[in-house]
Amino acid sequence: MKVIEKIQQAEADGRTVFSFEYFPPKTEEGVENLFERMDRMVAHGPSFCDITWGAGGSTADLTLEIANRMQNMVCVETMMHLTCTNMPVEKIDHALETIKSNGIQNVLALRGDPPHGQDKFVQVEGGFGCALDLVQHIRAKYGDYFGITVAGYPEAHPDVIGEGGATLEAYSNDLAYLKRKVDAGADLIVTQLFYDTDTFLKFVNDCRQIGITCPIVPGIMPINNYKGFLRMTGFCKTKIPAEITAALDPIKDNEEAVKAYGVHLGTEMCKRILATGIKTLHLYTLNMEKSALAILMNLGLIEESKVSRSLPWRPPTNVYRVKEDVRPIFWANRPKSYIKRTLGWDQYPHGRWGDSRNPSYGALTDHQFTRPRGRGKKLQEEWAVPLKSVEDISERFTNFCQGKLTSSPWSELDGLQPETTIIDDQLVKINQKGFLTINSQPAVNGEKSDSPTVGWGGPGGYVYQKAYLELFCAKEKLDQLVEKIKAFPSLTYIAVNKDGESFSNIPANAVNAVTWGVFPGKEIIQPTVVDSASFMVWKDEAFEIWTRGWACLFPEGDSSRELLEKVQKSYYLVSLVDNDYIHGDLFAAFKEI
Repeated sequence: MKVIEKIQQAEADGRTVFSFEYFPPKTEEGVENLFERMDRMVAHGPSFCDITWGAGGSTADLTLEIANRMQNMVCVETMMHLTCTNMPVEKIDHALETIKSNGIQNVLALRGDPPHGQDKFVQVEGGFGCALDLVQHIRAKYGDYFGITVAGYPEAHPDVIGEGGATLEAYSNDLAYLKRKVDAGADLIVTQLFYDTDTFLKFVNDCRQIGITCPIVPGIMPINNYKGFLRMTGFCKTKIPAEITAALDPIKDNEEAVKAYGVHLGTEMCKRILATGIKTLHLYTLNMEKSALAILMNLGLIEESKVSRSLPWRPPTNVYRVKEDVRPIFWANRPKSYIKRTLGWDQYPHGRWGDSRNPSYGALTDHQFTRPRGRGKKLQEEWAVPLKSVEDISERFTNFCQGKLTSSPWSELDGLQPETTIIDDQLVKINQKGFLTINSQPAVNGEKSDSPTVGWGGPGGYVYQKAYLELFCAKEKLDQLVEKIKAFPSLTYIAVNKDGESFSNIPANAVNAVTWGVFPGKEIIQPTVVDSASFMVWKDEAFEIWTRGWACLFPEGDSSRELLEKVQKSYYLVSLVDNDYIHGDLFAAFKEI
C-alpha cells in the first residue's frame, strides 16, 4: 500500500500516525541487531518505516536486501530511499525493479550526498543531477505504481545555507523547487530534521501559500548524545535555538541526562506540532529504539504493555499478498519461515483457506534454521545443557512453559505469548509427563477483541478460539493418548512421525477453523486453521529442528546430540484440537496418563 494512502486514511479517521527511519548497519551482526530492534518497534504499529541509501550508493545492495526483509519478513510498510549519487539510470532502474518485484510501493527520491571524498555533489555520467529528475523518471517509467516521497527543508537545503542561514531568495528558490518536485509526481513531503518548531510551522505555511497541498511530515530526531547531536546538526547546518544550547551545555558529559532531555524536547516539539492539526510524525531513530518509543509513549500514541493486533499474526505488507488473511496455525511461532516458504504463490488465502494441495510450499533451506546472533546465543545458553535422558529433554520444555527460559528452538518469537498464561499450568503438567509442547492456544468463547491477552482485529468485535495443542511424544505415549481421545468426541487429532507414518481421526485434507472473529460491518474473519495437508509439510520442518535447531548446539559425537537425534527418529508430532470451545477440556485427555 502507498504511504500517502495510509496517511489519507488516518486523516479521514482522525488518527495520528507515526513512522520510523533506519540506516543500514556496517556489520552483519549490526544488521541482525537492527532487525531484532525493528521487530520490537514495529509491534507498536508505525504507518511505515524507511531505510536510507548509503552515501555514494555504498550500501546499495544492503539497502535493497534490508528493504525486502522489512516489507516481507518484518511485515511493515517499507519506504526505500533512492539517491542519484553514483547511480546511472541503469542502476536506478535495477533498484526500482527489484523493490517492485518484492512488493514494495514506496520510494523517497533524493539527490543524495556528495560521493565519498568530495565536497560537492557530482552528477554521474548517464545519471540524474537532482531529485526532480529522479521523480520525473519514476513517474514516466513506472506510472502510478510507486508512492513517491520527497525531502523538504524547513531552513532551506544545506547547500544554500551560509553562516547566518539561508538568504530569503535562496529559501524562496528552495520552496519553488520543492513545488516542482510535487508537481512532477511526488505525493508526500518528509522534512529534514529541525529543532526550532517555529521554523517548521512557518515552512508548512509557506508551502501552503505557494500551492503545495500534499501532507508535510515533520522529521523529528531525538537527541541521544551530545557529540552526535553536534555532528548531525553541523552536517545538516541545522539551527540550534539558544535555549537548547543552554539546556545541554551543563549536562553534555552526562549521557543519560542528555537522552532524558532529548526525550523531553522531542515530546514538547511533537505536542506543539500536533496541536496545529498535523497528524503525522516521522522519527529519525538512528537505529535506536528507547528515545523514539519514549516520545511516543509520552504523547499517548503507544502503550508499552498494550500492542494491538489486526490479526493473530502480523499481516503482510507486500502488495502481492495484502489480501492474505488466513494461515495454518502450525507456523504461529515461526512466521518468517512461513512467509519464506510461501513466497511466489500466485494467490494467497483470503476469506477461506481452500485446498492447500494447489499451492506448493517452498523446500526447506538453511534459511529456516539460521538465527540472529542474539537469539542463537540465548539458545546456546538455555538449551545446550547436558542431556542424559528423555526426562532431561522434558525438563527443557517444562522450564520454557514456566517462563524460566525465554527461547525455544521451535520459535522465532521471544518467550511465551500472552495467551499462554491462561493455560501455562496445564502445559507444565503435560510436559512433565513427556508430551513436549511446541504450539498451543486456549479455548476462547466471545472475548472482546481488544482483550490484552487474546484480542485482535481492533475494538468493537468478539473473538473465538478452539483449544489447540501441538506436541511431540513417544509412540507408547501416543497410543495411550489416542485411546483416551476415544472418550472425547469433540477432540480431533493428526499424528505423524519423521518418516511420514500417520494416524488421525479426521478425513484426509480436512480443514478446521480454530480462530475466528466477529466485527461490526464485516464478514466473519477466520485467520488460523488446522489443515492436514499443510501439517504434513510442516512436520518436516518441525522434525528437522530437533537436529538443525537443537542438536547442532552440541559438538559432533556428544551424547546429548545423539539422544536428540534418537528422539527425532522415534517420536511423533501430534496436532490436537478440541472443537467444543464452550464446554470442552482439552487437557482432560491427558489425565491418568
